[in-house]
Amino acid sequence: MVDKARAARLADRIKQIVARALEKRVKDPRLGFVTITDARVTGDLQHATLFYTVFGSEEERAGTAAALESAKGMLRSEVGKQIGIRLTPTLEFVADAIPENAAHIDDLLVQARMRDAELERSREGASYAGDADPYRAAEEDDEDEA
Repeated sequence: MVDKARAARLADRIKQIVARALEKRVKDPRLGFVTITDARVTGDLQHATLFYTVFGSEEERAGTAAALESAKGMLRSEVGKQIGIRLTPTLEFVADAIPENAAHIDDLLVQARMRDAELERSREGASYAGDADPYRAAEEDDEDEA
């Protein structure tokens, strides 16, 4: 039976435990400035997926991924000690795509602003192709009938 609320609480707790362990216990020099952004646990509480971001270049990201992979066993044992459930979930680290997605959205917004400015410039000297008000007013209809 799947208890989504329990899985969400457990995921939040695992996120806190792993973040604290990365800060205090993992002494790998390859580990860069890493932030655990999210954690998700399956309904059966057997697998935990941790999403992380790394501030830095591609080499630092690759080094951090290798450091997390090598520290996975120590982190899992730390999680097992602190959460107190029968089976400790396996840990999987996934690089979060939030920074790349945010940069892409920023680029799209800049393009939209440029197109809006270009459209505004083209409107400045423009005039209507026909009458300014193409619809007949009620007053004109009354005059035509008389």
